[in-house]
Amino acid sequence: MGFKTGIIGLPNVGKSTIFNALTKTAAAQTANFPFCTIDPNVGEVGVPDVRLASLSAIAKSDKVLPTKMTFVDIAGLVKGASKGEGLGNKFLGNIREVDAIVHVLRCFEDENISHVNNKVNPLYDAEIIETELLLADLESVEKRRVNAEKKLKSGDRDQADVARVLKIVEEKLNESVTARDINLSKADQEILYTFNLLTFKPVLYLCNVDEASAISGNSLSRNVEEMAFQRGSTSEVISAVIEEEISQLEEDDVKIFLEELGLKNTGLDRVIRKGYKMLDLITFFTVGPKETRAWTISSGTLAPAGAGKIHGDFEKGFIRAEAISYDDFVLSNGETGARDSGKLRVEGKAYEIKDGDILHFLFNK
Repeated sequence: MGFKTGIIGLPNVGKSTIFNALTKTAAAQTANFPFCTIDPNVGEVGVPDVRLASLSAIAKSDKVLPTKMTFVDIAGLVKGASKGEGLGNKFLGNIREVDAIVHVLRCFEDENISHVNNKVNPLYDAEIIETELLLADLESVEKRRVNAEKKLKSGDRDQADVARVLKIVEEKLNESVTARDINLSKADQEILYTFNLLTFKPVLYLCNVDEASAISGNSLSRNVEEMAFQRGSTSEVISAVIEEEISQLEEDDVKIFLEELGLKNTGLDRVIRKGYKMLDLITFFTVGPKETRAWTISSGTLAPAGAGKIHGDFEKGFIRAEAISYDDFVLSNGETGARDSGKLRVEGKAYEIKDGDILHFLFNK
């Protein structure tokens, strides 16, 4: 399992073009008018990982299965969405279902492509959407707080901490502080997480630039980079036009095309790398003659829970895990060599899985 990320933005900023390119499909209709994406398009892509090729070659695996990342192309937002304007209710509901947000901002001038606000200003665009998400959260929190306080007065003491945290969050939202920026204790953060607020989700600001600005960006994207830094988020420059061209190339031609443009990686690679960092995700592998497979987990996941990603019975009956680091596996030319050289470790229930671990789980059936 990878992670699910929603692609959001104002109409006509390049969301659907980027979605099509990243997922290498033509599932999303692209057109020069608002709301061309009415229902969310969903696409899955394999997460690029050069380690898979090395592992499968050593194990002589029949199949290679990368972990998956899910993109959701969500309908364009307009001012007033939190009150149901445009396709606001559908838009906000779809965002609640994702793990992270990729916020596409238009950072290019083109008189042939209309802009919903009749001007290209990515900071203003970002503020519109941030405000709508915040207003939607505020409405949700107000309702939750009233409900929690009613239950508390009725004698449900379990609602005491919930009502207290909701009151703090409501006050901060009224001060235009997003949920992810509220300073809370670890215990209160865990309560906040259960509210599934829109402004609690991590955000990657994706600057859609013209081809000439694809390498170093432009003044508009640099403004976004500064804004993202101030908000404790991150940004990335991408050219939807270039990514669309890449999506139509054969795999062997992609590297040549990127080199000609002076780019090191595709937009997909950069978005995934930033996404993993935002969500603090890591990858472990299972390797054998039948298949080499990648699995995505949160950093700090213990061995039994990692086993549960493969099958629930593995977690329930967990006995121990045999672990080899990626480097040791490659240097030892596989499991047998790693075992013979003492590089294979036996780990118990308290073991925190490390990025790049090759794992074999033993469990009671």
